[in-house]
Amino acid sequence: MSLNINLFAQTNYPSDYFGVPMDIPLLVSGTFGELRENHLHSGIDLKTQKLEGFPVMATADGYISRIRVSLMGFGKVVYITHPNGYTTVYAHLQNFSPEIEKYIKNEQYKNRNYEVHLFPKPTEFVVKKGQVIGFSGSTGGYVDPHLHYEIRDTQSEKPINPLLFGLLIKDTIKPIIKEVVVYPLSDETQISHANFPYQLCLKKNKKGDYETDKIAVSGIIGIGISVIDLLNGANNENGIYYLELLVNGQLYHQQKFETFSYDETKYLNLLIDYERFMTTQKRIQKAFIDLNNPLSIINPSYPGKIIIQDGFDYKIEINVKDFAGNSSKVTIPLEGKNQEILQPKTKIETPYFIKSKEFNKFTIDGVTVAFPSNAFYEDFYFQYAVSNNKAMIHQPIIPLDKNYTLTFEVSNYNEQEKKQLFIAYIDNNDKIIYQSTTKKENTFYTTTKNLGTFVLMKDSIPPSIKLHNFKPKQWISKLQFMEIEIDDDVSGIDTYAAEINGEWILMEYDLKRKMLVYDFNDKVLNGHQHQFKIKVTDKVGNTNLLETTFYRVE
Repeated sequence: MSLNINLFAQTNYPSDYFGVPMDIPLLVSGTFGELRENHLHSGIDLKTQKLEGFPVMATADGYISRIRVSLMGFGKVVYITHPNGYTTVYAHLQNFSPEIEKYIKNEQYKNRNYEVHLFPKPTEFVVKKGQVIGFSGSTGGYVDPHLHYEIRDTQSEKPINPLLFGLLIKDTIKPIIKEVVVYPLSDETQISHANFPYQLCLKKNKKGDYETDKIAVSGIIGIGISVIDLLNGANNENGIYYLELLVNGQLYHQQKFETFSYDETKYLNLLIDYERFMTTQKRIQKAFIDLNNPLSIINPSYPGKIIIQDGFDYKIEINVKDFAGNSSKVTIPLEGKNQEILQPKTKIETPYFIKSKEFNKFTIDGVTVAFPSNAFYEDFYFQYAVSNNKAMIHQPIIPLDKNYTLTFEVSNYNEQEKKQLFIAYIDNNDKIIYQSTTKKENTFYTTTKNLGTFVLMKDSIPPSIKLHNFKPKQWISKLQFMEIEIDDDVSGIDTYAAEINGEWILMEYDLKRKMLVYDFNDKVLNGHQHQFKIKVTDKVGNTNLLETTFYRVE
């Protein structure tokens, strides 16, 4: 059966209004709506040949309405508002065009802060289609070089798939279906004598489509699928554009990655098999609506839950499609047959039970967890244990809708110890992750959406500071940049401040290299001998100070 994408009403978007953001071959490393960790991807990622510094151009006339510089997230990003009701976004820039760069630098020096968030007046930066606004980079955390490009509805701020606006990306490759899973949606459902998710054996037929072996099922089920899409010239595993599920030729479920709101993107965790992702890092996309998932990429008219009755055969099809129209299909034959459940779902009962619609609070040995109402999507038995200031708060296999509060009672510590203590999260790789810790006299607390292991940790070691590309009392007139390496492997870097000859200077923090970088073009240095000083503080207040002399003439 052919894909019926007209069942989703689609807006007519202008296909010849926006140009291209870079004058290089456009290769995609991330598609719109792609399933990311805790969110849907809100734009497309364009490859930049593993390099930085390609000119980034406004894709239509308009004015720069927003500029932001931050260590994480989008890094250096420009927003352009256009007169046709849309806003374009250009993120992870290396730097801005000279006039914007000057404007940003003035604000950074004025605020004595690298991170700024500015909203220029509509008349300050009027741009024309094709005008260079910046240069591609990799700012914003630990990302590789690329350009993140978005088109948003200006009024609602909803991101929209940029490919709907006529941006041409070569793609002749069909999506690849990797796994199919059948899910029991009631305690009475049996799937091949079991009451837990059942992964089907997947194979390709002579036509190049996929099929599975027939199994015996009874009760209410849902189907999940792992699928990726490849585009020409790139080996990145991207997301699809469209999915539909049919049962005996009748439409049961439909998804289309056209647009969504930022407020709903967290419900990605209901779209995927969250437990499987957290334990295996594999994403199974549910072709059914689970726990009343309100994601607008799902057609609510087709919930996708299938009732399998004894004595009937069922032909289930999942059709998937990328934006270019390449499609793949998997056929799943099922036999409706009542059978004994020989492998029931494992149920763990504990003294702690979460009632998802209510406020829940539990305390063990001075450690308290408090969950607001509707923090979870369903009721369940909660696993909770405390030992030696280490709290095991369930397993990180259940998604949360809201933050909860974790509190440690610390009256048995002296004042010096309290200064050096913080709450840490220990991930599956035993990595220590600082949690923003609010300290009151005898209690420390943090708010988080993470489940798993938390512990009170001590950090008494100040951050390290090292001169990277020069030595004390060295002539450095030929250098354009001063580089200082900073690190803190316990609680992490909190703040830094540097000055030359008593005046504050702007140092850009390259997180990937753990490097602070100062551009000597920022200020004219008078004389030849100069005093450099930098102070670095970690997240519990340990401080390190480095002072040195260097020589330079402009």
